[in-house]
Parts: sequence; C-alpha cells; structure tokens
Amino acid sequence: MRITVFHNSNTKSVHTAADLIAKLKRAGFLVVKNNPEIVITIGGDGTLLSAFHEYAHMLDRVRFIGVHTGHLGFYTDWRDYELDELVASLKGDGSEQIISYPLLDVGVRYAGDNSVTHYLALNESTLKRVSATMVTDVYIRDELFESFRGDGLCISTPTGSTAYNKSIGGAVLHPRLEAIQLAEIASINNRVFRTLSAPVVIAPDEWIDLYPDPKGKDDYVMTVDRFVPKKRLITAIRYRIAKQRISFAGYRHTHFWNRVEDAFIGEKQHG
Repeated sequence: MRITVFHNSNTKSVHTAADLIAKLKRAGFLVVKNNPEIVITIGGDGTLLSAFHEYAHMLDRVRFIGVHTGHLGFYTDWRDYELDELVASLKGDGSEQIISYPLLDVGVRYAGDNSVTHYLALNESTLKRVSATMVTDVYIRDELFESFRGDGLCISTPTGSTAYNKSIGGAVLHPRLEAIQLAEIASINNRVFRTLSAPVVIAPDEWIDLYPDPKGKDDYVMTVDRFVPKKRLITAIRYRIAKQRISFAGYRHTHFWNRVEDAFIGEKQHG
C-alpha cells in the first residue's frame, strides 16, 4: 500500500508525522509523495483541506485519513496518540469501508474568455465585494430566484455546512445528503430591496448561477475553500454538485452528529 503523510508546520504535527512515517515503514508500508493510495493528514481540518486540493486531480484513486493534533475536527477520526492503532488498522483484514461525500463544482466564466474554468471545493465557495454592496442576480436551474444585495453569498457542501456556512446562519446538513446550500451574507432587506433571507438547499439535479452586476465586477472576490484564485473579472459562476467525490478510508469513523455535538455544544447537560 502506497501512503503519503501530509502535515502542517505545527511542531506537534511535525513530530507526529515523523513518528507515523517511522511506524509505517517498520510495518512494511511504502511511504511516498506521488501517486498514493491513501493520504494521511496530520493537523486539523485545514490541513486536510490543503491535502484535498493537492491531490484533487486523483480523487478517483485516493482515500484520506485524518489525524488531529488539536481539537476534534470534522475530517479527522484519529488522535496523535493513536498511531499504533492506526497502523494496525491499515494492516487489517481487508475490511476497510470507503466513505464518500459530495463536492462542489465551481464553474467560472471570466471576462474575455468563452471557456469555463472549473474549481473543486470540499467546504464552500463564496463571492463577495470588497468595498461596496454586492449586487448579484441569483438563478436556480435557469430561473431568476432573487436579485441579491449585501456583503456576499456562500455556497457550501453538506460537509462544509458546519464551517463558514454555519457562522453566517446556514443550516447543518448531514454529509450523506446529495445537496448544496446557498446562504446569504448580511443581505439588505427593506421596502425597496428584498431577498429570501434564509438558507436554500437545492436538489442534486439543480444548479445555482450567479451573475454579478457588471458595474462592480472589478471589485468582486471569489474564494474556493480557503483559497482565492488569481483575481480576474468574473461574468458568471455556476455551482452544482461535482461528478467527483472525496473518499475517506473508513477504518474508524466518528458519528457525524457526535462531531457536531462535540464541536458546538460540548459536554452534554443533564437536567
């Protein structure tokens, strides 16, 4: 089995990665940089996001495993003190389960370019305007849904629903749902301008198109997860569920609602 160990620069993560690599080699695994079958990330959810984008070109043949060196993450099932158990599970009886989740396809049309540039997001993509109110027409399945005015819009995957989406009032979706979610960021609502002012969850056979107002398009910023593609004038963005999926090696998997409870509620209260 070909395994890549991908870690952040945190001292604890660096030491944990070195320890894991030594254990993997002693167990007979091939530790590689290129063309892995499994990518083990050491750090947190941000580290796994970086690994996802590093290996996004080979999602059909790679699985991810997350080891967290801090607080419990939504993409990390193992702790840094469980390396022996992790290595033992990799040497198991072949009972590995593959757990896969939907991704977000971001298709962007730039000014002066008739082609569509595609990006993949694991968590979300946002569109914002830097120095003024963002004005954007929102279409769902080619029908005008609303003319948005406000700070921005966020389109997220089910796994990304607990990230930035939640902080702006979006709903938490179970990651097995085949859906994407649109959430508004500080929308303007008065007698003149009106938006739904609530999260919108759309079905797998639907898509969302954003058409920024041309008057301010030189001031728009699009993000894909934590990354900002090279700034170019955007004329339209189409969001839909991607054909690709991310796969996790399910040697052990924490129940999703346990993750939510641990991350946002903490110790259960008993009355």
